[in-house]
Amino acid sequence: MSTDATTDRVADGGTRLRNPAVYTWQGARPTTLESVRLLLADGRLRASGRLIAVGDPAVQAEPFSASFDVYLDRGEQACRLLLRTTTAAQERQISLSRTEDGPWLLDRGDTSQRDDFEGSVTLGVAGVVTLASLPIRRFGLHREVGEHELPVVLVSLPDLEIQLVRQTYRTVSVNESGAVIAFTQGEFTTELTVDTEGVVIDYPGIASRV
Repeated sequence: MSTDATTDRVADGGTRLRNPAVYTWQGARPTTLESVRLLLADGRLRASGRLIAVGDPAVQAEPFSASFDVYLDRGEQACRLLLRTTTAAQERQISLSRTEDGPWLLDRGDTSQRDDFEGSVTLGVAGVVTLASLPIRRFGLHREVGEHELPVVLVSLPDLEIQLVRQTYRTVSVNESGAVIAFTQGEFTTELTVDTEGVVIDYPGIASRV
């Protein structure tokens, strides 16, 4: 079950922090379970979680588990992701980081490289619902109507391949309980339901919060 954070506190420098909360999402086809400990702040985010996926031959999906740690600061301008995956055949690990004014640094343990990914500052991991909230919170789409198309550095699971994709987020409606956000990537379009913090409640075709 999800435990929502309800208490604010102000840290040094006036940054408003939320108490950490644990969120859980369940998906189908393939069956997945994602759980994350999430700390939200003004312009900052810390997340530590795990995704477990059950294999489904019908959709050519192999079983795997993934663990991730994400730290974002200054409205996503500074970012660090550590992601590990395990399948029956092997284990993989990747680290992606970006300073406020620098390129991305990609480290696979035995190799490393730098890339500016066309100036993208947004990170995504395919199938990980936690990170779907990042652009929504960054642009405040859960509070005010808006629309943004942006380049996203997207990591696939479980192979940890990286590609640059373009995603569009558009506010459909805002109410006292949250918002509905239209999401498009390529030919895929859906409507995300988020709470008042911009955290996803329902991601049709991927997972829903439990």
